Amino acid sequence: MRAAVLEEFGKPLALREVDRPVPTAAQVLVRVVASGLNPLDVKIQAGQAAHAKVEPPAVLGLDVAGVVEAVGSGVEGFAPGDEVFGLVGGVGGRQGTLAEYLAVDAGLLARVPNRVDLRQAAALPLITITAWEGLVDRARVREGRKVLVHGGAGGVGQAAIQIARAHGARVYATASPLRAGVVEALGATHIDPRSTTVEEYVAEHTGGEGFDIVYDTAGGAVLDASFHAARVHTGHVVSSLGWGTHSIAPLSFRGATYSGVFTLLPLLTGRGGEHHGEILGEVAKLVDAGDLTPRVDPRRFTLDTVADALRLVGEGTADGKVVVDVGR
Repeated sequence: MRAAVLEEFGKPLALREVDRPVPTAAQVLVRVVASGLNPLDVKIQAGQAAHAKVEPPAVLGLDVAGVVEAVGSGVEGFAPGDEVFGLVGGVGGRQGTLAEYLAVDAGLLARVPNRVDLRQAAALPLITITAWEGLVDRARVREGRKVLVHGGAGGVGQAAIQIARAHGARVYATASPLRAGVVEALGATHIDPRSTTVEEYVAEHTGGEGFDIVYDTAGGAVLDASFHAARVHTGHVVSSLGWGTHSIAPLSFRGATYSGVFTLLPLLTGRGGEHHGEILGEVAKLVDAGDLTPRVDPRRFTLDTVADALRLVGEGTADGKVVVDVGR
C-alpha cells in the first residue's frame, strides 16, 4: 500500500510503498478514505512533540474515516462495508492514517454519522473527543451552566461550543475580532480578549461571579486568565494545553477546581481506548441531530500533495479542518 512516511524529523513526508497491515485479535482493517490533519501532526514532523512518542520512520495522521475491509477474531459490532471514524494512530508507535490501509483497535472506532460524508467525519475525532472529555467527563456540563471557551474559533473550541450548547449550556467564547463571526455562527457570545479584561467580561456576563466552566484550549497566559474567570466556590477550569508552570492561587482563592485533558493517553498507554469509541458514538448522535457540524477547509489534498496540506495546517490559515483524500 502507499503511505506518507516521516523518515527524518524536519523533512517532508515521503510517499512510499509499505506492507499492508493485517488485523490481529480485537482489531479492524480499515480502508482509509480520508485523514484529518491537526497541528500536532505538524509539530511531530518538526520534531517538536516528544510527548507523542514518535520515532522515524513513521506514518503520521491521527484522525481517520474509512470503510471496514476485514475484522479480526473477537470483534463484535463491525462488519466489512461499515463506514467508521476514529482517533486511531500516528503516535506512540501506532501507524497513522496517512496510508491506504490501517489496522485499528476496534474499541477506538464508531460508525460514521448519517448526516456527513467521510471527509467531514475525518475532521471530527480529535477535536470532539478533546472537547467532550473536558466538558462532559470532567466538568459535567449541563443545562443552565455558563461556559466560557477560550480559543472558540479553533478546532477544539468550535467542537466545545457545539457540545456545550447541545447540553443546554449558555456559551461565551474568546476569539479575535476577525474570527468573531465563526463563534457567533455557532451560537456563542463573542468576547474579544484583546480589548476586554478578564474582570470586565466576568462582570459583564456573570455579574462578577465567574463562569461555571472555563475551557482553555490555548494554555500559557490564557490558562492563567482562566483561573480568574471561574465561578466562586463551584467553578471548574479545564485545559487541553495545561503544560506550563502556573500559580493556582487565583483558582484556590475562588474555591474553584481544575482538570487537565490529555487526549492521546489511550493511544500512548493502550488503556481506555474503548471510551473514545463511546464518545464518538455520542458525537455521531449530536451530528445526526443537527447539533454538531464539522467545518472542513474546501481545498483538496491527496497523499501526493500531503506536504501542501501540512503546510496549510502549520500556517494556521485554513478555513476549517484540513482533510487529505487518501482513497475511495
